[in-house]
Amino acid sequence: MKKKFIPVNEPIFNGNEIKYLKNCISTKWVGSDGKFVNAFEKKLSKYVKRKYAIAVSSGTAALDIAFASLKIKKGDEVILPTFTIISCVNQIIRSGATPVFVDCDLTTWNVNISEIEKKITNKTKVILAVHIYGLSVDMPNLLKLGKKHNIKIIEDASEVLGLEIKNKKCGSFGDISTFSFYTNKHITTGEGGMVLTDNLEIAKKCKNFRNLFFDNKKRFYHKDIGWNYRMSNLNAAVGVAQFENLKKTIRLKRLIGNYYYKNLKSLSDIQLQPLKNNYTKNIFWVFGVLIKKKGKININKIREILFKRGIQTRPFFWPLHKQPFLAKIKKSKDHFPNSEYLSKNGFYLPSGLSLKKNDVDYICKELKKILFNFF
Repeated sequence: MKKKFIPVNEPIFNGNEIKYLKNCISTKWVGSDGKFVNAFEKKLSKYVKRKYAIAVSSGTAALDIAFASLKIKKGDEVILPTFTIISCVNQIIRSGATPVFVDCDLTTWNVNISEIEKKITNKTKVILAVHIYGLSVDMPNLLKLGKKHNIKIIEDASEVLGLEIKNKKCGSFGDISTFSFYTNKHITTGEGGMVLTDNLEIAKKCKNFRNLFFDNKKRFYHKDIGWNYRMSNLNAAVGVAQFENLKKTIRLKRLIGNYYYKNLKSLSDIQLQPLKNNYTKNIFWVFGVLIKKKGKININKIREILFKRGIQTRPFFWPLHKQPFLAKIKKSKDHFPNSEYLSKNGFYLPSGLSLKKNDVDYICKELKKILFNFF
């Protein structure tokens, strides 16, 4: 009998999602002014212990607004990891500022803090920290670095909602933090994001940028260029329902990740992201596999075979410094061997919330077969 198809991610809607969506429709509050937007903002800000939360239409929108609120401009430099998603650099380029890339650590796959300090100049205005796949950046030490050099910190916690660093939630660090609620995140609203901060002035700017920079007193009067980045009441309703099951989701994610780890940790041909380090414990947004470079290995072939056997995978991020459009506008002689190595040799396995123990057993068995044939 043919094995069922196992998608790389599959969200679960087994809470109050339908109930809250019916409320939106029955009351006709489907736009951004509905009660669920405000409720979602309050729940997230309380959860991560931030004073202000601004719900937006995506995680990318959250980053755009965060950078805009800090007024980065031509001549400024923004330090960020090269091993991350393209959303992290878009607004930097649009603003005319210069992205300054930093390599990742080969063990945690997160940005290397010591390398960040080497890239700081008198033009550095912002450092963007992005938590990768399931482990966090060393935020306490990064905050010390930012304070030492008087540099603003943006924390992109999109992949690690619920993760703690020494008993403090990710998303509570830095001047601004951002989240994504895309389909594959711990909480999904279909599409959606959030900006959080403890700074009232930054919060006001973010709200203005979110809503076409409407003047608070004079309608259709705009003092700056903004975006239509509002979150709808429909999306927020799903977010509130999803939030109610967040503890269960995190527990399930860790069960899946730990079970994968137990099954695959003994393989000498692969490297896994650690279960924990001295300041945090892996939350397993996704379960990544890094193939150790031994001879001629075709990662795409491994993924293709897995797909034929009903197992969907995704490649690791392609580094920003290798993105075609960036190569045209930013010439760099820097080398980022760790990020390039991860990008060429890594992929992640299915880790959706509907995954069962026997699914993980099957995935691990098939991966082991393929690796045995390769090596």
